[in-house]
Formats: sequence, structure tokens, C-alpha cells
Amino acid sequence: MTSLLPAGWATDPAVLDARRLDRSGFDPGGRPRAVVFAESADEVAEVLRIANADGTPVVTRGAGTGLSGGAVATDGSIVLDLSRMSRIVEISATDELAVVEPGVITADLDRAAGRYGLRYAPDPASVAISTIGGNIATNAGGLRCAKYGVTRDSVLGLDVVLADGRRIGTGRRTVKGVAGYDLTALFVGSEGTLGVIVGATVRLRPAPVRTATLAAFFPDFVAATTAAAAVTAARLQPAIAELLDRVCLDAIDDADGTALRARGAAFLLVQTDGPGADVEMDAVRAVVEPLSGDVEVTTDPVRAEALLATRRAALPALERHGRVLIEDVAVPRSRMADAVAAIEKIGVRSGIRIATMAHAGDGNLHPILVLDHGRAFDEDVWTAAGEVFTAALDLGGTLTGEHGVGLLKRRWLVDELGPDVVDLQRELKAVFDPNAILNPGKKV
Repeated sequence: MTSLLPAGWATDPAVLDARRLDRSGFDPGGRPRAVVFAESADEVAEVLRIANADGTPVVTRGAGTGLSGGAVATDGSIVLDLSRMSRIVEISATDELAVVEPGVITADLDRAAGRYGLRYAPDPASVAISTIGGNIATNAGGLRCAKYGVTRDSVLGLDVVLADGRRIGTGRRTVKGVAGYDLTALFVGSEGTLGVIVGATVRLRPAPVRTATLAAFFPDFVAATTAAAAVTAARLQPAIAELLDRVCLDAIDDADGTALRARGAAFLLVQTDGPGADVEMDAVRAVVEPLSGDVEVTTDPVRAEALLATRRAALPALERHGRVLIEDVAVPRSRMADAVAAIEKIGVRSGIRIATMAHAGDGNLHPILVLDHGRAFDEDVWTAAGEVFTAALDLGGTLTGEHGVGLLKRRWLVDELGPDVVDLQRELKAVFDPNAILNPGKKV
């Protein structure tokens, strides 16, 4: 079969191993048959036509930064690597949109938009290395999601190759549009199970003329979540609202030689933007300062970037301390403190160190199980993870706010959706992918 594939394919064991897993760290032991480095939508269509006729699984891959096992290669599959499809095809300053290929690095699009006084708002923690296609496939969030929403809120239209090689366009270039069913929204977050995204029309927004940034430290994480909830209750809408707990701060101090932990056991980062950034920040400070003892506010872009870097440094710092299982639950913002308290109890009960960071602006928490180096994701680990998921669901939340289901969370999906909805979603996948070649075993 490989002789029929486009020119850019490889079967070298080193290449297969380099693209077999994603950043989740989950390894089911499968080995791909080949890696195809597609350079055009036509090549993607050719691969899918061949694979569909042959019944060969296809696992689409961007930068491999996913955290749910969604890009992990199944045994005997073709890994379809889209990283070479990295052109920014168009930026329309007038219509505030961009047309891009899936392999464009997220931060590169944001920088390109900046030359027109615009920005691409979604900014996952992996913004410097993750791709637009991967962000769309998982409906990634990011630090600015408090104000600008997740990736879905910035996707206007998609260019998709279906399992049988047919190429379709969904959505539009207009801000509004309700013709037909919303297939664009269906593909966003579908984790490569319904089709392969080969192009996207995305919304750009005006770059803020001014920002103000607040960093506050608290005696514990529950106090920090209480402050974040108080900002929401005050009807304030910051662009960024992020939380780090004591374990995260300890890890950053150890990695970077900082002294964050000496200032408190929890860290809240808030940024406001736009013409009224200073006025809004004054209101935020008035809410937060009485609940903290250590508040810093800056309008200096360099200092603000350093504070944002503190948040982005948390996961790499934790990875130095052991193998990590990165979870992703969301709860109503009013229940964040309850979720944090439940997670802390699970950590004590299980004996597993759990670090927690959170997008406080939308109630999305990332409990990170930090294991000894070399420890497998054994049943005790999955039991603790399952208790975290159950706690989130009991609080009216969800199993995943932005990382996706992938391989890691399928066993709990029915707990949230119920058997009838899961069956309906599987039937929907069969409409798009009747031979079940697209990322089998993932999502549903």
C-alpha cells in the first residue's frame, strides 16, 4: 500500500517513533505503518482515498502538543502529518479575518495579524509550538479565553477532506451566517474523527490599545478561587484570569530560581485590555486586594509578559519533577472553590501529588497528577483521575473544557453524556466515516 502514497512518506523506525505519541504521555503500544508528510490538500485527499479503500486507519497530526491522546497512533495506522502545510494564505485587515493552512503555528498567526493592528485571540499555553489545525481539532482554549472564548469562537469556516477523499467547504467569510446545519462547529473539537481539516478561515480581532496586569498572592488556593469568583460576581470581564496553586509555584521556583512561594501559596493573574483597561483594573484591584496581602499591578508590557510567562512556565516546571497526567475539567465558576477542595482531598486520599492550575475566568481547572519518573498510568492513577472527573460532574461540570476526550477519557464519557447521546454521536460519526478509518478509538 505504501507504494501508492504521495512522495512525502516514511517508514523509518526513528520517524515512526518521533510521531507515534503526543504530549499526553499515554502510550497504548501501537505502531504506525507509515508517516505521510502532506504538503497540499490534494495530497491529503489522495491519502484518504487510498486508506479508505484499503480500510487503513488514519491518525492526523499537527505538532503533537495534544494532552488527551488524540494524536496517538493506533497500530498499523498511517500518521498524516500536516505540519508542512503552514502557509498563511491571506490576511484581510478590512474583514478582520485570516485564511490559513492547518500547520500554521498559532503564535505565528498572532504575530502576522499584529502587523495590521489585529490579533488572533485564542492562545493555548502551547501557543508557541501548537498548530491552528490542532487547536481546531481539540477546540483549544487558552489564557485569553476569559474574554475572547475558545477556538470555536474564532473559526468562521473550514476546508475539510472527508474520509473518502471528497473535499468540502463549511461556514463562510462573514461574521454572521445560519444557512444549513452548522457543520463548522461540528468539525471544531471533533479530534480528527469526522474529517481532516486542510484550511481554515478564522476571525481576527483588534489588538488592544492598552493592557493592565495584576498579580496577587494568597494563603491558599481556595482563597484565590474565592477572589477570582468575586471578580466575576462584580460583573467585571478581564481578558485573562489565571490561577496557580502551591505545588505549581514550588515547581517554578525550583526550575527558574524564583521566590514565588515566599509570597504565598496561590497565585492569581488578571489582565484587562482595551481603552478602559486601567479603569477596569482599578475595579478588579478593589475586589482582589482585600482578599490578598500581596498585589502588584503593572501597565508595563515587559513586566506583564514576565507575569504571563510565570503562568506558562507551570507545566514545564512540573514535568521536571516527574511524569504528569494532565487533566482538564470545568465547573460553573461559582463552584471552583468546591472543586479545588475536592481535588485536594483526592490528592491526600490517593497519596498522589496533584498540582492545579486554572483558567479562572471560565471555571476550567487543570488538575495535574505528578507521578514518579517511570511510573505507569496504573489503576491507582486512573482511579484518582476518575474521582476528579466524578467530582467535576457532581458540581455540574464537564470531563473536559478544552483538551478533548482522545484516548484518555473515553471510559468516562457516558457518565457525562448518557448512553443515548453517546450512541447518537457514534451514529453521527458513521455518517461521515462509514468505514471507521479516521482516528479510530478516539473521542466517542
